[in-house]
Amino acid sequence: MALVLRTATRQGLCSARMQFGVGYRHAVPMGTTAKDEMNKFWSKNAQLNRPLSPHVTIYRWSVPMIMSITHRGTGIVLSGGVSAFALAALLLPGSFPHYLDLVHTLEFGPALITASKFALSFPLTYHAYNGIRHLMWDAGKGFKIPQIYRSGYIVLALSILTSLGLTAL
Repeated sequence: MALVLRTATRQGLCSARMQFGVGYRHAVPMGTTAKDEMNKFWSKNAQLNRPLSPHVTIYRWSVPMIMSITHRGTGIVLSGGVSAFALAALLLPGSFPHYLDLVHTLEFGPALITASKFALSFPLTYHAYNGIRHLMWDAGKGFKIPQIYRSGYIVLALSILTSLGLTAL
């Protein structure tokens, strides 16, 4: 045991301050804080007349950009809707036919029912067709700019037509 302590002392481990069981004799304290670094960063950018990082307002909106945002939005809406429906099915008393009868007694007009059917079917069809488009991209096909725009318009047309067909049912 004495040999271990003597070796440790000669190596300087015992003379180093211990914190959390780790010696940091050779550690150098930081000269600046995070706040100082941020101030230095912003003053350097101001001296060089650098703009703030780009924001959506400086970009010209394009079909692929809008479709990407819409694809993410429909994914969030669909997963939220499925989760809410599943939670309601688990927690609400009664069964599905009871709530279906309740909706039928409200006697919504045909315009509201048609709009609701379209509002339910469009995100589903759009997300499905755009997902197929993304799978084609994963396969390495359709990366040229004209192909991206063409496939985007095809997805929009198919989504609207399929949604109208489902709404008519």
